[in-house]
Formats: sequence, C-alpha cells, structure tokens
Amino acid sequence: MSGCPRFIADAMLGKLARWLRTLGCDVAYESDIEDRELLRRAIDEERVILTRDTLFIRRRAARGRSFFVEGDLIDDQLKQVSLKFGIGPGNILTRCLRCNMELREMDKEKVRGKVPQYVFETQERFSACERCGRVYWGGTHKERMIEAIEKMLKT
Repeated sequence: MSGCPRFIADAMLGKLARWLRTLGCDVAYESDIEDRELLRRAIDEERVILTRDTLFIRRRAARGRSFFVEGDLIDDQLKQVSLKFGIGPGNILTRCLRCNMELREMDKEKVRGKVPQYVFETQERFSACERCGRVYWGGTHKERMIEAIEKMLKT
C-alpha cells in the first residue's frame, strides 16, 4: 500500500513503530518480543528489522536485514528511517495505530453508537480496523498528527 518496506521493530522502538504506522507503513511490533523471535519473524515475513540494539545488529543472521536506528528522540528516529527508506506522508492514517491492519472505509451508519454522537453528526467519512474494531475519522487530532509528522520530517 505505502511503498515502504515491511518492518518489524524491536522492543525499544514502540513509539517509532506507531509513527511509521501513522505514515502508512506495515510495522510489526510487540513490546516483549525476544531477539530470536524477532529474527524469525523478520525472515518468515520478509521484514526489515528496526533496532537500537548494537549487539543484535552484529549477529550474522541479522546482517542485511536490519537497520540500526541511531537517534534517541522520536523526531530524529522517524527522520532517519524515512530518509533511509524514502518514506513520506502520502499514506497517512491508512493503518490501525494499535494493531497495524490496513484500515477500510466504513459506511457512516455502521459507526453509529461506536463513536461519540457529536463526531457522528459532524463527520462524513470513517474508516475502521477489521481486526480490533477501532474507528477512525478526520478531525483536529488528524490535523495535529499531520503537523507533527511534517515537523519531524522537515530536513
């Protein structure tokens, strides 16, 4: 969907995983994943490993399939990964931030009772995650996210 590679982020990069999902990237992430499982999933699912673990990237099996994220701050991390892999804001908010599934457009009537009444009355377009059921819509939070991403990606 997004043109960026499929990633898997190590336990130290949960915030980066969420922001990359915001950009529309497929990013697997589990906060308690062990190195062996991380590597197995990367191989099985053809994912690039994003890591801050200097010992992990030295492993022979991780060579050529991992990328060391240098920055300590999320702004620096997102900028570094986006520059390396050519990721831009073109597919913003097309994935579930919670579980990584692609979002599907949803008929307005199907979200009745699933979103606050004010949101239902003022918004026309909705999308939802088929896995976890989370519903998304445009609004000031989306505008703030776009502004934050533009600021972080600014070179």
